[in-house]
Amino acid sequence: MTSRVVFISVLLLLWCHCRHVLGSGDSGTGIVPSPDRSADGADLLSMETMVDTHSAMLRQGNTDECDIVMNLSAADRCAFVKATPDCSMEDSFINYLKMAFCLLPPNLTPLTITLCIIWLLILFIVLGLTASKFFCPNLSAISSSLRLTHNVAGVTFLALGNGAPDVFSATVAFSRPHTAGLAIGALFGAGIFVTTVVAGSVSLVKPFTVASRPFLRDVIFYMAAVFWTFIILYRGTISLGETLGYLGLYVVYVVTVIVSAYIYSHQKHSATRSSIQSSTHAPADTHVPELQTSESDQAPLLSNGSIQEGYGNNHSHCAHSTKLYLWGVLREPIQSSVCVCACIDSEYRPLLPYCESTSSILLNSLNPVDSRTWRRKTWRWRTVKILKMPLELLLLLTVPVVDPDKEDRNWRRPLNCLHLITAPLVCVLTFSSGEYGLYLIEGQFPVWALTLLFGLFLSAIVFLTTSNDQPPAYHLVFSLLGFVVSAMWISAAASEVVSILHMLGVVLSLSNNLLGLTLLAWGNSIGDCFSDITIARQGYPRMALSACFGGIIFNMLIGVGIGCLIQMFNNEPVVTLEPEGLLTWVLAGSLGLSLVFSFILVPLRCFHLGRAYGIFLLLFYAVFLLVALLTEFGFIHT
Repeated sequence: MTSRVVFISVLLLLWCHCRHVLGSGDSGTGIVPSPDRSADGADLLSMETMVDTHSAMLRQGNTDECDIVMNLSAADRCAFVKATPDCSMEDSFINYLKMAFCLLPPNLTPLTITLCIIWLLILFIVLGLTASKFFCPNLSAISSSLRLTHNVAGVTFLALGNGAPDVFSATVAFSRPHTAGLAIGALFGAGIFVTTVVAGSVSLVKPFTVASRPFLRDVIFYMAAVFWTFIILYRGTISLGETLGYLGLYVVYVVTVIVSAYIYSHQKHSATRSSIQSSTHAPADTHVPELQTSESDQAPLLSNGSIQEGYGNNHSHCAHSTKLYLWGVLREPIQSSVCVCACIDSEYRPLLPYCESTSSILLNSLNPVDSRTWRRKTWRWRTVKILKMPLELLLLLTVPVVDPDKEDRNWRRPLNCLHLITAPLVCVLTFSSGEYGLYLIEGQFPVWALTLLFGLFLSAIVFLTTSNDQPPAYHLVFSLLGFVVSAMWISAAASEVVSILHMLGVVLSLSNNLLGLTLLAWGNSIGDCFSDITIARQGYPRMALSACFGGIIFNMLIGVGIGCLIQMFNNEPVVTLEPEGLLTWVLAGSLGLSLVFSFILVPLRCFHLGRAYGIFLLLFYAVFLLVALLTEFGFIHT
């Protein structure tokens, strides 16, 4: 609750700052428009104004021409945004800078910014909803169909599922020349937030003793990733070999997790065999103590505080517990299964066989609300659910979900046939902001129309060759389709988030680093914060702490590696990463200092994390945030 209040408070502060900045811009303190400019405005700036603008940019040493739009008078900003290539925002569906300065009259620009901030909140909801309800279940189905071991699945597919919003946001930001600061701020900011606020909250809720070897392993690998990133930022460039080194370091981490889990499993089996052998030679009246399992051996029954709902059916849903399973398998003591069925309401099933019609199956599948769950929930939950229903309905229409733990694997014949039409359309219309979907073949026939015809053909074949009761043998292919489509939704939403934050940075004259370490980092990490605290309250703080460190390792190494590879593929073999002033080093230094504190203080406390340590971590984050804000607004400078 505290994190949510802080997040909303920062949005309100940004809105107030926006009104102040825009109001000061209207006073004419910026560059004065030329006298020959018409009263109702023109589409292009005069030559005199453009020369003055570029001169101001050179004096400030700024490489992004769009950042100086606030130096202009309110009447000239729209024309400047239209005429400047850096303001084009070609990688997003909406040009938010044009929306901010051209949609409404200059005196109503704060209203436009407010609408963009509301849209930003909606996009964060889309990211979380798509990842938790559609992306993760399909990844779980893929890992089950491939028969991967728990450890391999945990550090590959399920790591991608839980870190999807962070990784996609970082990848999109790194792949653009002018938004790399957002990715740096988000990755470092999320690292500090998770290792201090989330870990501190877990320690306050449930003091516990952490597993020593996994904790030290995760901290060492994360310190290596942060130090490597610090060196890259200090040099200002990253080559192809160094980019591949990020991916290689994560491969080493995966191998280390698998090998350590194998060693622990071998030691545990050896201890079990020796105990059995000693019990066979013991006298009959001798009591042989049972092997005690650690706290982490037990898998919680709930995921994120509640059993996940099944869409479009009235039967209980077998909770995937993807987040718990992911970070549970990273700890050596955990050998529990991936899914704990919550089939506790089987009395709701009909006593006699009941055959639903195709139309009723489709309608029930598109219903995102379970009637029994609706009756049990509070009015606040119902209000939030009503607001999320349009988004859930859109995702239900376009993203198939395969559940291998259900008897019918979530086979919904009419809806799955509809997915064969809508899913390919989503892919072509969201890839590269719809550029390829709107392309005209031979200048006449659009690609999206060809995709629609192909989807109709596939849908007709599947509908005519399958039944409502029995899923086809190739049903698991729908999990691959769901994985691709949900990834496209997440990528599109992440691209819009980065564009909005870039616009806010330009309008409010804030650095990308500050927006990354606050809005982007908090927006992507608040869900993890709530789920980790819930896990700790249920009695599994080790699992919650594992999520704190394991997730940010994946996000940093994969986010930086893939993002820089994309930029190299589009532009040059060497990517330039320019630190945005002193705040970048405050970020890197604070994250490194927090990790050093954890590496030293936790072993000194015999790996026991109590309330005092939790309070220390929360105070550390508060001091860091204060220093970052003072640095951003010029109170601390070199």
